[in-house]
Amino acid sequence: MTVLVLVLIFVDTKWLGVRKTFEWFSTAGRNIKSGLLASSVISAWIWAATLLESSTVAYKYGISGPFWYAAGASIQIILFAVIALELKKRAPSSHTFTEFLYLRLGKFGHKVFLLFALLANSIVTAMLVLGGAAALNALTGIDITVACFIIPLSIMMYTYFGGLKATFFADYLNTSLIFIVILILVVGIYFYNPHIGGIGGLFEGLQEASILDPVEGNSGGSFLTLASVGALIFGIINIIGNFGTVFVDQTFWQRAIAARPRSLIKGFFVGGLAWFAIPFALATSLGLAGIALHLDLSASEVSHGLVAPITISNLLGEVGGILILTMLFTAVTCAGSAELVAFSSLFTFDIYRTYLKPSASGRQLMSISKYSVLIFGFGIGLLSLTLFHIGLNLQYIYLSMGILIGSAVGPISLSLIWRKTNKTAASISAILGLLFGIIVWIYSASYFYGSISVTSTSHDIPLLLGNLTSFVSGFGLVILGSWIKPDNFNFNITKQRIVVVEARIRSLIKEDNDEVFLKKRTLFGYKYGIIFTLLLVVIWPLPLFFSGYIFSFEFFAFWIILSIVWTGAAACFLIVKPIIESKREISTVVSKLLFLVEERIRRRNQDNETSDISKRNTGDHLENRVDANYKRILVAVDGSMPSIRALDYASHVFQVDSMIYVVHVIDWPDDSKDENIEYDNELLKRVEKEGRLVLSSILINTSRRCERIVKVGNPANRIIKTAHDLNVDIIVLGTKGLGNSNEIGHVTRKVLSESDKPVLLLN
Repeated sequence: MTVLVLVLIFVDTKWLGVRKTFEWFSTAGRNIKSGLLASSVISAWIWAATLLESSTVAYKYGISGPFWYAAGASIQIILFAVIALELKKRAPSSHTFTEFLYLRLGKFGHKVFLLFALLANSIVTAMLVLGGAAALNALTGIDITVACFIIPLSIMMYTYFGGLKATFFADYLNTSLIFIVILILVVGIYFYNPHIGGIGGLFEGLQEASILDPVEGNSGGSFLTLASVGALIFGIINIIGNFGTVFVDQTFWQRAIAARPRSLIKGFFVGGLAWFAIPFALATSLGLAGIALHLDLSASEVSHGLVAPITISNLLGEVGGILILTMLFTAVTCAGSAELVAFSSLFTFDIYRTYLKPSASGRQLMSISKYSVLIFGFGIGLLSLTLFHIGLNLQYIYLSMGILIGSAVGPISLSLIWRKTNKTAASISAILGLLFGIIVWIYSASYFYGSISVTSTSHDIPLLLGNLTSFVSGFGLVILGSWIKPDNFNFNITKQRIVVVEARIRSLIKEDNDEVFLKKRTLFGYKYGIIFTLLLVVIWPLPLFFSGYIFSFEFFAFWIILSIVWTGAAACFLIVKPIIESKREISTVVSKLLFLVEERIRRRNQDNETSDISKRNTGDHLENRVDANYKRILVAVDGSMPSIRALDYASHVFQVDSMIYVVHVIDWPDDSKDENIEYDNELLKRVEKEGRLVLSSILINTSRRCERIVKVGNPANRIIKTAHDLNVDIIVLGTKGLGNSNEIGHVTRKVLSESDKPVLLLN
């Protein structure tokens, strides 16, 4: 996977002309379309917990567990799209959400929410690595200590070289792979596995398990009902906790920043609804199969999220283990890469550039970003190992994360959408909400279970009360403080003071900043975001909960078929849509590949004898030597008589099947020393247009295969680089150009001294 991603990065930068600037590394050029965005959102949201914890709650509560896991973590992605679009409106040039908060809330507020953002990064990444390491240990026997460092190492490899764009490429590949594996597993379990006996066999096994081991708090003790108190409590904790890990995690803000505004709502909506299918289908099949098989799992195995790996290993043996391991490792590395880039952006923009070196150049920022990827990657391995040794498992971290970061959701959201939000109230409410949440969590654990320990604080009631307190107090205190002393913030400040260096990106942002369009998209987002939220967490589940309905076989079969169809439709969209959106780029790459193949065949068939060009007094002899050896010729033309004579000579002397590249270079300040310099697009377009006019005015033998090329930059550098990129056999130049040189011109002299290609000069 890493090698394939690096190949895609090579193609993107070398064949499609994308420049490796800091904007490219941190924002992927801000030109991501809806299909790739949806894949990336899903990939960033597929944690180890998605594949492991979802099956655990299915094993504990029955069919209601996967539903509440899926619904409780989909609505945040859908609602986040609207808040993210507000950031696009308020601060279209921002690189991180905390960069916006620096201007909106001041230095104190910036530091507060930067700490929350870094905490979210650390919690999520540690949870990814810890869950992945436990599953690797269970499936392969590899030591957990080793696994805690292998996983970050694999993530760092392509993230270091490719930045956010590499993450998007990896996201597409991984999301496609995960959906394909899920469909294979689900269809195999329901229709081909003899241990289960199809949908009917699974239904009978769940009925039998409900009699032998009824679930406390479920309607009739059944595993076949959404009327489950335990699952509902989990659902509430899940909803609150995941608001924090979406709205406070730079990972999702970074995807919103990288997307075009017209793609943002669609990409996040599709991503949220498609992601729903993963825990809905996978956990329903694996978690319920574990119950039907009457697997006797220990409390430790359940708490470490090993229900899915153990179940699939029992059902499909080594093949099942390989499939779940592949899917798990893919999910962990991809989501981990997203977190690495997010941390890199926070460290680079909000620590290094804001407080340490405000005048840092693009090259320096790029270096800092890459180093921070390495530091965070190794650091998170140590953190994961520490959490494991003090006894904090995947389930514990997942359920408590809302207490630690949920209080920041309200202040962040209101700071973006409400100009009256008081900056002091926003900062203080996040801190107090965290403190109140922790106090209520610990006190309720002591009150209900008589002690304060990892065991007592891992029970549902303390976790529920702690999550609710943190989330609600964060919202309530900022609203109260802003009502007592409202601000009147002017959002034009964030539009004007956050700037992008690259002219191309500035031009793109200006093009997308259509206020009328953005307003319409925002209203669309609010409307359908609320509709989808109500559908998933109110309209669909609550009637089934309050009615106490226990599934009949027909309704159970419909539920299973729905999960498979939903997954299949999501897979088709996510695999096909990005390909359709990238058809122009794919066509370009295919054309270049075909060209390279043709050239290889032509070179293989031609005479392999080569000889150096010797000085000859007779033109005929030189003519014969050139005619025999060179098939790809670059002729540099600047309009001077020597360059015209050089072109005329090349068009008449070289073989008829040879290819002549006529290159005209427009002299421009050399940008080779700083790859992050970006020139004004409009000016470059005008200059290149003039260059094409120059070439079109030069007559070329129409019987020859010829391609006209215009370049901008230092003439000698561009001639040398173009000759290298085109892999030409010889460069043909006039001895001097339009300058006043009496002998060899300075451009010609530099090409002679620095090019590794044969050079033919004509007076």
